[in-house]
Amino acid sequence: MNKDSDSRFTVDGYLTRQQAIAQNIILKDRFKAISLIGGVDVAFDKSYAYGGFVVLSFPELKLIEQVTSKVKITYPYIPGFLFLSEEPAIVAAFNKLKHKPDIILLDGQGIAHPRRAGLACAIGTTLNIPTIGCAKTRLIGDYTEPGRSKGSFSNLFDNDEVIGYVLRTKTDTKPLFVSPGHLVSLETSKKIVLACCTKYRIPEPLRYAHTLSKLIKPYYHT
Repeated sequence: MNKDSDSRFTVDGYLTRQQAIAQNIILKDRFKAISLIGGVDVAFDKSYAYGGFVVLSFPELKLIEQVTSKVKITYPYIPGFLFLSEEPAIVAAFNKLKHKPDIILLDGQGIAHPRRAGLACAIGTTLNIPTIGCAKTRLIGDYTEPGRSKGSFSNLFDNDEVIGYVLRTKTDTKPLFVSPGHLVSLETSKKIVLACCTKYRIPEPLRYAHTLSKLIKPYYHT
């Protein structure tokens, strides 16, 4: 089929997919315990997406496994539709894991998204696994600045709806924007992200994954 005539590759098609994601997310804790936590990040060049997926023990945060993927870019980057660009590389890497995580942190939004269908929601519903979005910048919402000390937080509002938390993960550093993706609640999302932060602003699973995704680009080019 011609890609230009395939409705999946139109903005209307992207919106339809996001509507389905938003309708299927569950914002309740649907796991018994966490012993393994995943982190994933994706790097790009002009033609390929490079996924770096790590699994750490929890709460010890020791590296258990890391895998990578290289996937041809099918969808161009469009603001608000990040999942289209990153999902194929993330799923390809996830499928390589020998140790499947109980929950996954993603560098992106969960429900703190105009259509309640951020990257963490998309990956959670695709893989049927609990996910949390942990973004460095706000996409939507209003908030008051949280306190300066680690662990301080404020609600992220879209009108009167709480769609996430603005969480200080390191004293006197910029906060992170945390929101659930799928199969996890708002409150638990905040607690897990904070539990994954040691002396750095970024949670350990995402720090490991970010480093891995950047390192594998030259590896795959050789």
